[in-house]
Amino acid sequence: MTSDASILSFIINAGPVVKAVMLLLVSASIISWGIIFQRAMLLKKARTSLSEFENQFWSGADINQLYNGLERRKQELTGLESIFYSGFNEFLRLRQRGLHFEAVIEGIQRAMRVAHARECDKLENQLAFLATVGSTSPYVGLFGTVWGIMTSFQALGHVSQATISMVAPGISEALIATAMGLFAAIPAVIAYNRYANVVERLSNQYHTFLEEFTSILHRQGGPKQDHKIALEEEL
Repeated sequence: MTSDASILSFIINAGPVVKAVMLLLVSASIISWGIIFQRAMLLKKARTSLSEFENQFWSGADINQLYNGLERRKQELTGLESIFYSGFNEFLRLRQRGLHFEAVIEGIQRAMRVAHARECDKLENQLAFLATVGSTSPYVGLFGTVWGIMTSFQALGHVSQATISMVAPGISEALIATAMGLFAAIPAVIAYNRYANVVERLSNQYHTFLEEFTSILHRQGGPKQDHKIALEEEL
């Protein structure tokens, strides 16, 4: 209890610059934790959606029925659903124009690549903030520490004899800024590295599906409206 009270008193008695640094670090830490929890839920949802769609796609279902099912909720599509819908929708549009099949395939690839980039942007959103907090917070805390120590030693210039009891409180106040900088930085760095790895794996899986779906359409010579693609044969 005494330790907690002394730390609180150090924060309260710190100089205005050190207080501003501490407030900045606390704010950055709170925002970081909010992003960490939000990204965790989003990435979990993305992995679940990917697994469910892959199971449905490779189960040998009618590709046209799958597309029609997505059409009814096209505003809610994410991940592989969005990539598949964009590609097949572009296929239907280009086929109606009577283009050569190779031109249709190129159009499908472009549409799916755009959707792939859009989905990756959604997954990577706000990760840059975590990286910034993780890389800069220790330096911000160090700035507060240096400033606090400098102020403490300036105050000692007005006394004829300095003692440890006179120096210790000022240094303790300053070192709290460094501790808060590390407290803000460490979770942000861990979360960023973890989430960046998950995003990269999801992006690779999206790209793999994109190439596989394009290859299936190319080998089949294009699906017809009443034609079922035997996807199980492609496995």
